[in-house]
Amino acid sequence: MSDLKLFRVSGDKVVSLPGGGVALEKSLQVLIERNMETMFGVRFLVSEHSTGVKHGGRIDSLGIDENNSPVIFEYKRATNENVINQGLFYLDWLVDHKAEFQLLVLKHFGQSVADAIEWSTPRLTCVAGDFTKYDVHAVSQMGRAIELVKYTRFGDDLIALDLIASTRASAGVGEMSVPKPNGGKAKERTVTSLLDQAPVTLGDLYAELEAFIVALGDDVTKNTLKFYFAFRRLKNFACVEVHPQTKNLLVYLKVVPDTVELVEGFSRDVRNVGHFGTGDLELRITSPADLAKAQPLIQMSYENN
Repeated sequence: MSDLKLFRVSGDKVVSLPGGGVALEKSLQVLIERNMETMFGVRFLVSEHSTGVKHGGRIDSLGIDENNSPVIFEYKRATNENVINQGLFYLDWLVDHKAEFQLLVLKHFGQSVADAIEWSTPRLTCVAGDFTKYDVHAVSQMGRAIELVKYTRFGDDLIALDLIASTRASAGVGEMSVPKPNGGKAKERTVTSLLDQAPVTLGDLYAELEAFIVALGDDVTKNTLKFYFAFRRLKNFACVEVHPQTKNLLVYLKVVPDTVELVEGFSRDVRNVGHFGTGDLELRITSPADLAKAQPLIQMSYENN
């Protein structure tokens, strides 16, 4: 599907670098597992995880991403649909074995991360030398959170990852119910409920913000988490909280605060400040003027991630 070309520039000359797949499927898997957080924003958990005698399979790699969502990785050199079908089988297995996954997270990252697992957005990442147009069409029809990532190796020291397709599950996060003392149910505060409660002006401001972010590229995917909206490519580049009471939106970007001029009341360094979502630069958006100021910074985060 994709035809990525890489060139080395030397003065006013350019030389095309020939690209190809990694020689062995396992070598690619080991490379990604050792660098999963850098390449995909996912913390590596375990390799070749058995699904047991009954299901008779092995998940290539398991991880948990920066939004605390489970991620399954499947790797193939060959261009065929089996990698997708196999991954979907494992994705269904994972949802049916939440306790097993939670124990893995507990063992590797502790109780706080295990308690924070976001089961509303588990996803499958398929990595291959290439995908066909039929693969891309198929995942768009499945209603599951799936990424198709093409890899290309250039020489001995360069590898390119190209996000060919990214889809999200058709069932989004709804209102989360918690028991009331009288046996009834109450709606827990989520980012979705907060947006529903927001004044019309704030709702319109969020709609403009989302439209701008989504328009940055066709590789942008929106995930609705409990406390924030996450916009990502291979990794998060913008997370948005909605605050109806103070009538503002808080946007967290993966921009190093030291590289931009901080403006009091609009932007601040939150590297040492607890917050939902990911990113070290916080923007406070209360008006269309703030949104206009935020757009170049959002684009910077998008391009860097």
